[in-house]
Amino acid sequence: MRPAKATAAAVTAVTAALGTAAAAVAAGRFASDAALKAPAGRPLPTEPRLTVHATAAGQITLTRALASLRPGTYGLSGSGTHAIVGPVLDGAPHKADTVVRRLESVTHGTLEPGAKVWLTPQVHLGDPGTALGLDHEEVVVPGELGGLPAWFVPGPRDTWVITVHGLGTSREHPMVVMDFLHRLQLPVLDIAYRGDPGAPRSADGLGHLGETEWRDLDAAIRYAVRRGARNVILHGWSTGATMCLHAAAHSALRERVSGLVLDSPVLHWETTLRALAAARRTPGPLLPLAVRAAQGRTGLRGDRVLAAARPDLLRVPTLILHGPDDAIAPWDHSRQLAKRRPELVTLRVVPGAPHGAMWNADPAGYEEALRRFLTPLM
Repeated sequence: MRPAKATAAAVTAVTAALGTAAAAVAAGRFASDAALKAPAGRPLPTEPRLTVHATAAGQITLTRALASLRPGTYGLSGSGTHAIVGPVLDGAPHKADTVVRRLESVTHGTLEPGAKVWLTPQVHLGDPGTALGLDHEEVVVPGELGGLPAWFVPGPRDTWVITVHGLGTSREHPMVVMDFLHRLQLPVLDIAYRGDPGAPRSADGLGHLGETEWRDLDAAIRYAVRRGARNVILHGWSTGATMCLHAAAHSALRERVSGLVLDSPVLHWETTLRALAAARRTPGPLLPLAVRAAQGRTGLRGDRVLAAARPDLLRVPTLILHGPDDAIAPWDHSRQLAKRRPELVTLRVVPGAPHGAMWNADPAGYEEALRRFLTPLM
């Protein structure tokens, strides 16, 4: 080969290699967005779209799928619409490729045949007043990045519950337990945190899977104590549960934390990120790039998340609600945590529930487990 041709071939090969590398980096960044840019109120990539086939009095017919066959009560969201659906109605007539569920109410918009919708653990829209009829205050919690909007539902007890939502939801999600907590006369502080609508954003505009967001929960603990809370119970879902573990281990006011309720806790962020990236149809060989991209973009380190969930760091009674059907945060990590600290950790296993939806799959069982756990702490 002549020198000129050899040089040209080498340049072409290098350019192709660089192009491939750049494409791989871009693919890694795109895949990591599934976890780092999970917008509130939008479905996680693991959640399938369903089609509305028909509606009738108290009934809705949906595409037959594993998701539409789930037990329990869910929100049903779509473009410009939201409804609350209850259990599957096995006795209702339907075609073989459809499922009929109880239609509790349409809270926003209309449900037309052909509409694309998805199930969500976020059942209620609005605020505690419009959704549940509860007296509440709109408050602002001073955080390190700025004011954090929150709802405060008062109660006569001096132990407060601070609720923290997780991936793909907003502070509307914890309203599923708010009426129950109100009946127990517990004050509830339901917070938004960095990146949420109305809250300040982190400097990089990305979510950090609880590793930095927990400091907003720490600010909420300080706010509650200033307003008269003697103790606080932290109740978190998904990455919100991770935030609770961080706060209980590292907050300057951790002695005020008297209990933890962890729903679908993310205890191994790399596994969660891989699951979300895979649900976006990221090829298997690119999944490690998604993890590295997340580390490079945010500084996330898996050992810090694992350290927050170290069994020896747990100091307070902890209720974990989790199940084997969680495809985003594998429940085996919850099982191991409960096994290592049986004197502090109670694990309630919830079959048939997707990520963050342990209440939805079994509302009565969830609330009874919560009642038994909270009663000695009130």
